[in-house]
Amino acid sequence: MSKILEGLYYSEDHEWVKVLEDDVVLVGISDFAQAELGDVVFVDLPEEGDELIKGEEFGAVESVKAASDLIAPISGEIIEVNEELVSEPEKVNQEPYEAWFVKVKMNNSKELKDLMDHKAYKEEISE
Repeated sequence: MSKILEGLYYSEDHEWVKVLEDDVVLVGISDFAQAELGDVVFVDLPEEGDELIKGEEFGAVESVKAASDLIAPISGEIIEVNEELVSEPEKVNQEPYEAWFVKVKMNNSKELKDLMDHKAYKEEISE
């Protein structure tokens, strides 16, 4: 069974969003997503200063089994990129809720209402 953390928001594309403060969030992929992918061998991330547009691709994760696009769960400006994942992509498998991809200053915090809480996400992945 996949680990699902309370207090995070989840997208249908299996990204999670953790609200830090002042409309700043971290974005990563869920435990379910990393398990489905298998061993992650490469992470392609955007640049600091890039804009995320909700519903659009912002990077990719490649594993021994497949490549998968990262889909922005919210819109905003990327204020930090987790460069550690470029050299150590396996961290996505080891601890998916610590291995965030980007830190984003959201344009509109109301977009969080379009995402699922942990209970709804649990139902989503159990179907």
